[in-house]
Amino acid sequence: MSVLICGSMAYDTIMVFPGYFKNEILPDKVHVLNVAFLVPQLRREFGGCAGNIAYNLHLLGGDALPMGTVGKDFDAYQAWMDATGVRQDKILRLDDHYTAQAYITTDLDDNQITAFHPGAMSEAHRQTVPAKGITLGTVSPDGRDGMLQHAEQFAAAGIPFIFDPGQGLPMFNGDELRAFIDKATYVAVNDYEAEVMVNRTGLTLKQIGERVEALIVTRGGKGSEIYTQSKLFEIPCAKAESLADPTGCGDAYRGGLLYGLSKGMDWETTGRIASLMGAIKIERVGPQNHKFTPASFAERFKKEFRYDLA
Repeated sequence: MSVLICGSMAYDTIMVFPGYFKNEILPDKVHVLNVAFLVPQLRREFGGCAGNIAYNLHLLGGDALPMGTVGKDFDAYQAWMDATGVRQDKILRLDDHYTAQAYITTDLDDNQITAFHPGAMSEAHRQTVPAKGITLGTVSPDGRDGMLQHAEQFAAAGIPFIFDPGQGLPMFNGDELRAFIDKATYVAVNDYEAEVMVNRTGLTLKQIGERVEALIVTRGGKGSEIYTQSKLFEIPCAKAESLADPTGCGDAYRGGLLYGLSKGMDWETTGRIASLMGAIKIERVGPQNHKFTPASFAERFKKEFRYDLA
């Protein structure tokens, strides 16, 4: 049974600014903002939430099935998926569009400024969640109509899924977010997105956690929290050997969540798998350049958390 990961497939153009945004942006001049950053380092990576999450789940040994809509320039990404073995059954190619493109600039504090062209992602609603063969899913950042429809389809088919709004959160008002929450089995957000969701829905984190089986809130270097209907689990941040690049860490975390959930693991173990995935990702530049085997992951997990990954 597959884990269906609905979301964006994108090329990430990543630039590193060798300074600090806070030193270049004058707070009293933001109404006339006109800044340029010299970025000596530039690279192009394979990304998008569906692509990244699927890559991470596949590394862990899960049956990852990304569902995304791509454009006429997808050949290089397709070759990469062929090489890594990630499935492409639900990749829809539209030759009158470009694949989504993210342009990300990171400063020395790991702050990021991103410009995003949705391209073919805006046509995500052309794809449909299969009613059979799927044991678990996620609705991650994608075209607005696609996110709305895929949540409806998961719920109608009785397939448990994570609502993972990410960068797509600003597209939805409070009523729409409450509807997503009520359809979802789980909700996953970072700490900033959690505050936005609270403000827009009028629900506290505890109340959101009571409407789903679990609300997962990641807090970067402070670890993460998992709110369930009966208990709050505090998940420690796994130790990273280096801090090379934060791009894609949230998606790596979600790949770990999906793995633990698909294997029926308890929340403490699932959260620690997700935490270690984020640490492994941040040690490498780009969202899909880290590698390991399931056996080496289990060994590192035991070393980090002092118990076996069953």
